[in-house]
Amino acid sequence: MTKKELIAAVAAETGAEKKVVEAIVSETFAAITAALKEGEKVQIFGFGNFETKEVAAREGRNPATGETIQIPASKKTAFTAAKALKDAVNA
Repeated sequence: MTKKELIAAVAAETGAEKKVVEAIVSETFAAITAALKEGEKVQIFGFGNFETKEVAAREGRNPATGETIQIPASKKTAFTAAKALKDAVNA
């Protein structure tokens, strides 16, 4: 499902205008992104948790040349599904 399809589904289910739903969905994603950028954990009851995790710097290999390269430290985003979401998907 794409963002556009999500907006259409929510608009159809709620009867709200697509422009209103699009603004709400966009702001929801922006709020989640901002919280993760600040290092906060985002917990949505019944859906799941988003959080960032530190990935240490490490050595890697360039597959084309075999040369050893340094891969810098970074952050990755992790999502853990809530039990309610897992149960709904497996029902």
